[in-house]
Amino acid sequence: MALPAVAETKAQLEKKAQKLVAKFESLQQKADKRVPADVLKKAQGIILLDRTKAGFVFAYQGGSGIAMAKDPKSGRWGPLAFLKANEASLGFQIGGQQSFLVILLMDQDSAAKLADPIFEFGGEARGTAGDASAGEEGTLKSAEQSILVYDERQGLFGGAAIKGGEISPDTDANLAYYDEVFSMKEILFGRKVKPSKTAELLAQKIQDYSRK
Repeated sequence: MALPAVAETKAQLEKKAQKLVAKFESLQQKADKRVPADVLKKAQGIILLDRTKAGFVFAYQGGSGIAMAKDPKSGRWGPLAFLKANEASLGFQIGGQQSFLVILLMDQDSAAKLADPIFEFGGEARGTAGDASAGEEGTLKSAEQSILVYDERQGLFGGAAIKGGEISPDTDANLAYYDEVFSMKEILFGRKVKPSKTAELLAQKIQDYSRK
């Protein structure tokens, strides 16, 4: 039975964003799973995605996150925008499970995709050296990839694990958070809004872990 969606308040969205930042920090505390400092330093965009799956096959719940982009001129991270994920897109294991993903956009072209109505990733998102979960793709260097995906359960993913992934703007969440209708391009690249405290906190965490 379908239930009507309940709109989240700005305060609720702030707490959700803060939890995502806390999960990112927790991931960075794990030596075998964290994003390497040199990779994080080169990233031009970042997505923190929280997903919950309960049941079997297509019994998905959750699938939301935040994104931020770096200003190519100043090198500073800008405001955050809210996203939602295609619930059947990421190839996770069957069974009740919650997972947290860090998706890094390593160049300006991939970061610019955040402004598209649907952000698709899959074939271009692959594993890098030093991670057993990436399988044969573990021989690739991170510098060769435009999109990298890290997971709190497995570390760095191989491309097959995220084939066909889709993420789209959460327009309702962005409206509630900024009290005005803005496109993803306006939020992330258009300097239409100022970074919130949570966006500033995430930017600081990224800078801190880029130096370690």
